[in-house]
Amino acid sequence: MSYLVLARKYRPRNFSEMVGQAHVVQALGNALTTQRLHHAYLFTGTRGVGKTTISRILAKSLNCLGADGQGGITATPCGVCQACTDIDSGRFVDYTELDAASNRGVDEIAQLLEQAVYKPVVGRFKVFMIDEVHMLTNTAFNAMLKTLEEPPEYLKFVLATTDPQKVPATVLSRCLQFNLRPMAPETILEHLGQVLQAEAVASEPQALRLLARAARGSMRDALSLTDQAIAFGSGQLQEASVRQMLGSVDRSYVFQLLDALAHGDGKSVVETSEVLRLNGLSAASTLEEMATVLQRMAVLQAVPGIGEGDDASDPDTAATARLAQTMPADETQLLYSLCLHGRAELGLAPDDYAALTMVLLRLLAFKPAGGAVEPAKKPSPERAASATAFPENVERNKPPALGGHAQAAPELIAKKRPDQPAARVPAPWEEAPPSAAPIPAPAITAAPPSALGVNPLGDTWAELVNRMVAADMVAALARELALQSELRSQAGGTWTLRVERESLNQVAAREKLQLALQAALPDQAAPQLVVELGPVLDTPARRNAAAQIERQRQAEATIENDPFVQDMVRQWGARVVPGSIKPLAPLVSKPI
Repeated sequence: MSYLVLARKYRPRNFSEMVGQAHVVQALGNALTTQRLHHAYLFTGTRGVGKTTISRILAKSLNCLGADGQGGITATPCGVCQACTDIDSGRFVDYTELDAASNRGVDEIAQLLEQAVYKPVVGRFKVFMIDEVHMLTNTAFNAMLKTLEEPPEYLKFVLATTDPQKVPATVLSRCLQFNLRPMAPETILEHLGQVLQAEAVASEPQALRLLARAARGSMRDALSLTDQAIAFGSGQLQEASVRQMLGSVDRSYVFQLLDALAHGDGKSVVETSEVLRLNGLSAASTLEEMATVLQRMAVLQAVPGIGEGDDASDPDTAATARLAQTMPADETQLLYSLCLHGRAELGLAPDDYAALTMVLLRLLAFKPAGGAVEPAKKPSPERAASATAFPENVERNKPPALGGHAQAAPELIAKKRPDQPAARVPAPWEEAPPSAAPIPAPAITAAPPSALGVNPLGDTWAELVNRMVAADMVAALARELALQSELRSQAGGTWTLRVERESLNQVAAREKLQLALQAALPDQAAPQLVVELGPVLDTPARRNAAAQIERQRQAEATIENDPFVQDMVRQWGARVVPGSIKPLAPLVSKPI
């Protein structure tokens, strides 16, 4: 006897055997029970989730005669009457399946619709099932619209598609649409266990988990992969053989990489990457598995205890929980983003493994500073001249500016007079004597108190935070905590900060800021930070924003009042390009 593949052997024969589509089963079951039947149904969803299966079960429900031959429309077809067995075997004359991928023209649809005028031969209803209906041509869709809208009472249409966006709205409006969802790995895992138990095939739980994840929501894919794995493993499903068949990366390598990244161990990262290359494991699969683990870690960090109901027998669960406690939440988010973008860059590199190594080293390079803060270094004169409370606005290698504290892009556009030859308009700084030096920019580190509200500690806190930011002593969430907080009190070695957002009040960020303060204030006892929630009025970020606005205003005024610029405007019709004026970065008054 020929072998019947698992996907066909275990195809559901009734609604009670359907897996993962309870919302569709409930709607169709209630409609059949109350006999509130529509004339056209549209089933959408990815491959292998049950579209054709539900169509056949629906056809049996409409035509079932019952075991005694006296049955009627039912939500629980008997499976033994002539109609049920013929539909299961594909020889029921009143059930027609049309593959629109190979029969997409108007002639094929016209031939199908010609049968609609004839009543059922042996059944209660004629059922026309059109699979991959989105492949039909526009002419074919138009040809079936009228019949689809008002078919004979004995005719039911069932349409199925993996791409409902390509189905015309005129067809969608004539059908009841049901979206079949991709199945969760846990659902597939449970069903595979039942199938293998019925087949008396020995299997390891971790092997089934690999197959369930590889199916990506498709039960048919899961059963097909299981068939392949049984053949590959000589009748057994073992984790090692399934992993080898799938070419998937062992999660132990992923946990090694993440653990090394969490501790900043570059040597271990490179060595593990080399092991992956020697074993011929997929670089894309490595990044995909890392992203999956990082996503789970982020959930555990954001909502502690959310994973208590996970399968305790899965070894990945404990390892993921341990890493979630080891790695700060901001690092987890950053690594997840870099893994996603790294997968897109694999095809651009000359070698997949070289690209994988670069992505991993990038993860290490972008690791936020953790643990002890490095001792602050005295900035060089160039650093002191360019550092600012707004590091992202630092502009290097710019020519001297007009008026001493503002600069304009060299885009003073002179209009050429008809009677004069074109001439290059010299930039303002080219007119200055070679020995001329720019006037240092004033250090604006705080906004006037009247603009923000009175806080006697505001000046001290803003100056300290801006100096730490300019020296790169704080980063990521710790920097945001410092910039967005208001210093409320300094009593008994305890500094109380107030923030408006709960997301800034994280233990890791508070500890990093406390270490940075300890390094920034070597002559004082290390302050203990306490963070409270509440409205804030005077924060370094608000002072910096006000100062930046004032610098911009002064820069624009300097350019507009400069005699050279005014002369260019008068004589040559020049204009300053809007948005080209940028204030020079202020000097840091007291380097750390």
